[in-house]
Parts: sequence; structure tokens; C-alpha cells
Amino acid sequence: MIRGVQRTQESRDGGSRAASRTACAMAHANALRAALMLLASLSLLVFASSALGAAAPVGLGTAASFSVLAGSTVTNTGPTTMFGDLGLSPGSSVTGAPHVLGATHVDDAVAIGAKNALTSAYDDAAGRPSNGSAGTDLAGQVFLPGVRTASSSLLLSSGSVTLDAQGNPNAVFIFQIASTLITASNTSVVLINGAQACNVFWQVGSSATLGTGTSFVGTIMALATITANTAATIHGRLLASTGAVNLDTNTITTSNCSSSESGIGGGTETAGSETAGTVGGPVTAGKGATGAPGTAKPGKSTGAKKAAKRKHLHVRARPALQHRHAGFTG
Repeated sequence: MIRGVQRTQESRDGGSRAASRTACAMAHANALRAALMLLASLSLLVFASSALGAAAPVGLGTAASFSVLAGSTVTNTGPTTMFGDLGLSPGSSVTGAPHVLGATHVDDAVAIGAKNALTSAYDDAAGRPSNGSAGTDLAGQVFLPGVRTASSSLLLSSGSVTLDAQGNPNAVFIFQIASTLITASNTSVVLINGAQACNVFWQVGSSATLGTGTSFVGTIMALATITANTAATIHGRLLASTGAVNLDTNTITTSNCSSSESGIGGGTETAGSETAGTVGGPVTAGKGATGAPGTAKPGKSTGAKKAAKRKHLHVRARPALQHRHAGFTG
């Protein structure tokens, strides 16, 4: 009888230990599942925070079709060409006869509507939360997508400033400038790694001045006056809220992303008679932060050259059609 009782007790103890091990295993499994669920939730939170942190493009509305939009007057010297529209309101004086490939609207309903859209776009850009300082001089700097702020004036004293989209064609660059924007002669804004002019915005608290021969990229929204000195080229827009836009032998190509005609980014920028990217030259893939060009395109094989030559002999090139309205994108 004593031995039977002992065996029964040992059996109960073994069952208790087995039950304890099972409960412990289940607890570990539940803890692991909870940890995995927490990790997944944190990953989603980080992804959502990153998405929310990315700057959205500034919607220009009906102002998007304008290469030049001014408040008081538009003056021009020399053979200036703009691929988009020319607008003025409430002023009524346009002097110097710039060559406008789009439409001209002087103090009419279209110009007034575009000025109202400009006001909304300016306020939108000015109200964005900043991702950091732009400093006081852009020369030699490389900026990643986001919103950068200059507490006073912002200068491009020499060379170039580089905007690096890091392979994202939807990357948006917004510069909030409390006072003036000034570029020295023969300076440039360089786009690399997929950056597009249609997604670059300069919100200027007073006036902007582009130096002689400046190669500029993006939409300038200035509260007062914009002056483009001799031979400055702009791949974007010059939009002045209250003051004048002064031109001198400039070329202004309107920048629109292909997915939108409203000036909102989000697609690949298309090219017309000028290629997208830095004004006046072809787009090149940057090797890095310095904006150096990428590798050259490989040459055609001998067979391909012969085929191209035969095709050239039998196909006559069609003449290019002149732009009739602000349909140029790029």
C-alpha cells in the first residue's frame, strides 16, 4: 500500500511538471506573438511618420500656366522668350515686347484668378514646417528633399547649389526666405538623381534678383519684385505678387510634371524644346553630391549605324511645330 501511494504521488508530480512546462511554452509563444505584433505596429508607425514628414508639392492652381506673373508692371529688354503665359494684375503696363509663346493676360479675369492662386500658393509654402536651415549662402551646398528656411536673405554667391532627389522623382524642395534671394553672375541650380524643376519652390519674403547668366531652376514666388538680369535662364516660373517682373534677354521654360497640368508635382517631368533639369543642357545622372555627370551613353554598333543611315535616306524629317499656347512642359 505504501508503494502504491508513492507511485500515485510521483505520477501526480510528473503531470504537474508537464502542465507547468506546457503553460510556460504557451506563455513564451504568446509573448513572442505580442512582440512581433508590436514590432509590426512600430514599423507601420515609422513608415507613416516618414510619409507624413515628406514635403508635398505646392499647388499653384491657375498660376501654373504662367511663365511670368506680376503685380505692378512687366518690363523687358532684348529678345526674351517665355514658353508659358504672361500675366499682370492689377497693373496694366507691359513694355519691351517679350516673345510670349503662351497667352497674355493683362488685368483680366484670368490674370486676377492667377494672382489669387499665387497668394494661396505663397501662403502654403510660407506655412510649411521647416526641416532645417538653408544657411545664408547656397554656394557649394547639397540639399536633400524637404523644407529649408533662411531667416534673412539668401545668397548664391558663386558656383552652384545642388538639389539631390535620391532617386525619387516626386521629391519636393521648398525654400522659405524671409527677405531677399540673390544669385551672382554665372551661378546655377543643379538637379541630380531624379530631381525635377516642377517640384522646386522658392518663397521669397521681399524681392528676388537673378544675376547675369544665372541658370536657375524652380518656381520663384516673391512678395515684391523679381529681376532677371541679362541672359539669365529660368526653368520654372517668375511669379511676383505685388511688384514688377523685370526681364533682360531671358529664356523662361515652364516646368510641369507630366502627371499634372496644375503645377502640382507627382510624375516624371516631360521635355519640350529644352530638356528637363538644369536649364540649357541635357539631364545627366549625378554620380554623387557633387553633381558630376554620370557615365556617357554607349556608342552604336556598326550595324545599328548602317540601319540608321538607311532609315535617314528614306524618311524625311518633319519640321518642328511652333508652340501656340502654354503647352510646353519640362
